[in-house]
Amino acid sequence: MTIQETQEEIIKEFEVFDDWLDKYDYLIELSNDLPLIKPEYKINEYLINGCQSKVWLRADFENNKILFTADSDAVITKGIIALLIRVLSNRDPKEILETDLYFIDRIGLRENLSPTRSNGLVAMIKKIKLYALAYQTKMNNDGNR
Repeated sequence: MTIQETQEEIIKEFEVFDDWLDKYDYLIELSNDLPLIKPEYKINEYLINGCQSKVWLRADFENNKILFTADSDAVITKGIIALLIRVLSNRDPKEILETDLYFIDRIGLRENLSPTRSNGLVAMIKKIKLYALAYQTKMNNDGNR
């Protein structure tokens, strides 16, 4: 599935719910689908700064694709990072960097988060894009050798 198709699928899933309490419950449920980071990587090096709760994110680069794993000590935050990984994992760096994550606004996520969780969402996206930029730069440098 493309990034756009995945985003559209998420939007459809959230359209089923009428109120945000149900959407929060669904986010918590989605946290079960998160590809978990290995315990040995739950260290400061992989901790995302700017999140109220602890969120660890690791990126591996295989076959020119970035594979993300993560974990959080808060279930809603875990659901949010699970959504981001669902959309952006197993993609090439350029694709991640050029993606407009419109599903966040379309499902009402940004407007229904507390200011601290909203800041955390921005920090998660920034960290994912920084990984993508680093791997894109590495690919470009390796290709120029």
